[in-house]
Amino acid sequence: MKTIKIGGVPEHFNLAWYLTLKNGEYKEEGINLRWKDYFGGTGAMNKALREEEIDIAVILTEGIIKDIIDGNPSKIVQTFVQSPLIWGIHVANDSKYNTIDQLRGTKAAISRYGSGSHLMAYINAENNEWNLDEDMNFQVIKNLDGAVEGLTNGDADYFMWEKFTTKPIVDDGVFRRIGNCPTPWPCFVIAVREAFLDTNLEDVKTILNIINNTTQEFKQIPSIDKTIANRYDQKLEDVQEWLSLTEWSQSLIDETSINTIQDKLLNLDIIPKKVDYDQLVRQIN
Repeated sequence: MKTIKIGGVPEHFNLAWYLTLKNGEYKEEGINLRWKDYFGGTGAMNKALREEEIDIAVILTEGIIKDIIDGNPSKIVQTFVQSPLIWGIHVANDSKYNTIDQLRGTKAAISRYGSGSHLMAYINAENNEWNLDEDMNFQVIKNLDGAVEGLTNGDADYFMWEKFTTKPIVDDGVFRRIGNCPTPWPCFVIAVREAFLDTNLEDVKTILNIINNTTQEFKQIPSIDKTIANRYDQKLEDVQEWLSLTEWSQSLIDETSINTIQDKLLNLDIIPKKVDYDQLVRQIN
């Protein structure tokens, strides 16, 4: 049986992977798929792909595009979640800040440089017409636990993370959410190391077929809202809202979306140049 290593964030978006693993669907096809949670998010997964710690990543679209342009030898093979990611903009519950504009020039907590929390801080800044050279300051906090500690201790002033993942922390009175910032593109893609893809193409196709069969019918799974609420410590009404907003995909991200993301990243000086569509993606089906 062939062992294949995959990574993703330990969030409700990836429950379909857990369900297919629990059901033994990959083992039935001769694949020992080993999932690893990356609490550090996109930056940690980019590092893991580069160091061959994992073969496949379920990763933020803008984060993997930036890292491939920066030399990560991987390719996007499919969109995983078609809908935008809604980033909540959070401050400590006792923070003096109450509006997004008051955060101009303060310090953003980020999991690491090149992560989604880092890139989206720039998107938020541009949306609010901040000066990207003067108004952006960062404190690396590694993960969500680090953000709780960093904002509570005053090491950083605000933190951007997926709205529904952080909702329990808001409900507990640790964070306050003072705004939202949706990504203007599909939020999660599946990326594979090029060297692995070259030698294991059929296995990658098999894995995608299995996960796609589940995501196509994910919302119809009996009591899936209750399962998510229990597993991720979320309120049922929050899960139901999230399910209504989330659309999975079984297709490769299109060239228009890739260009839109690159235009935005280039405009923000996050990438040094745009590259051709086929330098970022590989059509395998």
